[in-house]
Amino acid sequence: MNTRFAIATLFFFIAVTLPGYGQKLPKKQELLQQLRLANNYFMEKWPDAGKTIITNKERPSNIWTRAVYYEGLMALYAIDAHKDYADYAIQWGDKHQWNLSGGPNTRHADYQCCGQTYIDLYQLDNQEIRIKAIKENIDAMLLSEKADDWTWIDAIQMAMPVFVKLGVTYKDTKYFDKMYALYSHTKYKEGGNGLYNPEDKLWWRDKDFVPPYKEPNGEDCYWSRGNGWVVAALVRVLEELPKTDAHYQEYLTDLTDMLSALMPLQRKDGFWNVSLHDPTHFGGKEATGTALFTYGMAWAINKGLVDKEVYLPVVSKAWNALSTESLHKNGFLGYVQGTGKEPKDGQPVTYTSKPDFEDYGLGCFLLAGTEVWKLIGQ
Repeated sequence: MNTRFAIATLFFFIAVTLPGYGQKLPKKQELLQQLRLANNYFMEKWPDAGKTIITNKERPSNIWTRAVYYEGLMALYAIDAHKDYADYAIQWGDKHQWNLSGGPNTRHADYQCCGQTYIDLYQLDNQEIRIKAIKENIDAMLLSEKADDWTWIDAIQMAMPVFVKLGVTYKDTKYFDKMYALYSHTKYKEGGNGLYNPEDKLWWRDKDFVPPYKEPNGEDCYWSRGNGWVVAALVRVLEELPKTDAHYQEYLTDLTDMLSALMPLQRKDGFWNVSLHDPTHFGGKEATGTALFTYGMAWAINKGLVDKEVYLPVVSKAWNALSTESLHKNGFLGYVQGTGKEPKDGQPVTYTSKPDFEDYGLGCFLLAGTEVWKLIGQ
């Protein structure tokens, strides 16, 4: 542990002992209404789940941004089983013929992300068409020795859970083995010595940010949402991966180490900055990284993996920030950083600013909220 991190941790534990630090979570039904509000806003805005997305260019709506939304929607459906939610997800799959927008032979994680929801919907109704394309795509990767595809950490969330879902569905550990080969390349080899810094327990977004690259304050650049993607991926993998898997403990250690590193970096207002170690570099409230960290911490509490007394104040403060400062009365989410790979992208990030894609921010919000909902009343 470096000196900066040790000092931050000390100040954090001093803070949690101060009167007034703790915040209460909303009641279960109130939180559910917050999730419904945000989700209904989006579903009403996009009634046609197959409609293309137009920003700087036109894109099909089964790209990664929309796929992350459907991850959140399926999590919401698991606690609030409205038929409209499942129907909306099924419509999305049907209108894309359950295919990958990058084509059947793509190895790009962004195009494989939709497979997470396709597989979940297959589990609801074993229609072969729902799983055929993603299975054939990943099966082709299993036949190849190539394992250097995930050159940026976002890819870990986009594709890693697909492998574990297929492995569980078909009771085939080859998916788990290939998943680890891809993950270990990113962690230990990509960019020279890997994108994970075991000293700070955080990840550089890609090789462009491996030292000697520094933030303006001289610290390493750890992008909030990028690290959030890794947290989310590890949660989604550990949720389904058998504990007998040879690498289960490594994934678990990576997750809990990250959470311990993130905890003292929380802002006083409950959010995290886009630059985790440089609050002056586009410092400000940001919802997506905050939501993903909240998701990971709440899940870890629910599973008994971290000390509830230590992490619950962090989660409560974060969720209250998201639900009162990011969530608008009409369901729109503010403080969502647009797509990119570093702090300066998608700026300015404000209460009223609209990111280039609204969908993935909502997905992150729903993932966080559903796990926090499970915490209430425990």
